[in-house]
Amino acid sequence: MAENKYMKWLAYKTASVYWHDSIIIEELDEAIENGAIGQTTNPFLVAAGLKAQPDFWRSVLPGMPESVQGDARAEEWIAQVAGWLAKNKLAKFKGKGKFAGYVCAQTNPCKPGDAEATIATAKHYASMAPENKNIVAKIPVTRAGLEAMEACAAEGINVVGTVSGTVPQVLAMAEAYQRGRDKAVKNGIEPGIGIAVLMIGRLDDYLRDVMNDTQAEASEADIKWAGISVFKRAYSLFKERNYDCVLMPAGSRGGYHIKEISGADMVMSIAPFIAKALIDETDFSERINIPVEPDIISRLRTMPEFIKAYEPDGMSVKDFITYGFCNRTLDQYVQLGWNLLANTYL
Repeated sequence: MAENKYMKWLAYKTASVYWHDSIIIEELDEAIENGAIGQTTNPFLVAAGLKAQPDFWRSVLPGMPESVQGDARAEEWIAQVAGWLAKNKLAKFKGKGKFAGYVCAQTNPCKPGDAEATIATAKHYASMAPENKNIVAKIPVTRAGLEAMEACAAEGINVVGTVSGTVPQVLAMAEAYQRGRDKAVKNGIEPGIGIAVLMIGRLDDYLRDVMNDTQAEASEADIKWAGISVFKRAYSLFKERNYDCVLMPAGSRGGYHIKEISGADMVMSIAPFIAKALIDETDFSERINIPVEPDIISRLRTMPEFIKAYEPDGMSVKDFITYGFCNRTLDQYVQLGWNLLANTYL
């Protein structure tokens, strides 16, 4: 397996925790050798992994009868994969750090406005690894999603807010988790972990289209700093407010995304192609506290959609589900992941 000195530096020499973003077994094993102690998944990654390695997954999963169809089938595939990974790949890391030994499992992206359905799915996932309690339910940061996260956190279920790429979303997620966590502690329940995803690369993708369509003053060079700018703004607020949950950068589009936020006290979701892009990196310097140039932010601010993402009060909770980035990401998870899993037969 290839040694990745940069990933080992991030994992062992900085405050960051490295979680791998793929269910391809060989890729996971290589990531673990280079410091990964957790794993993220989404419907697309699970569907792609089952398709790429059907013989392996057929040999380790219990499978399911053909009578299980539609949403139930997609949910069950995610539950089975997460359960197997939690028990056989990640459990060995439990107890070696607050965020060590976990695997994520995403709730139904077709129902981002249904809190009750989301809670039920989160409980289903949690039941797949009751011994180590190391499955984390990924829940979209919408109004209903926040309601579900608070309810789950109150019952000690691990939660991570996803489909989020803005400062208002991650702040709302942190507050929802905190309320749920406080309820759990008050009721004598051991609280689970809480993580707030900020999809820096996916936000760049969305704002690039906005920039081109609106003929904003920003340039392609500026767009590559959009997600980084938003992440650094959110990170400073998280540290200032001393939340019990942490940020998770995700959806990176290049090694530069990871380099510019290196050194942060957070959980990093890193895909294999991003780790590979950093394998020859020799600049082992922490950059999370280096601000983005004000001129870049000024040009980005010519787009109202960037302001919505960057400012803590840029959106209200009721606006989250209608924000273009959120719509686009949910649709991708539905079309390229969940719907494929609903029709997957090993």
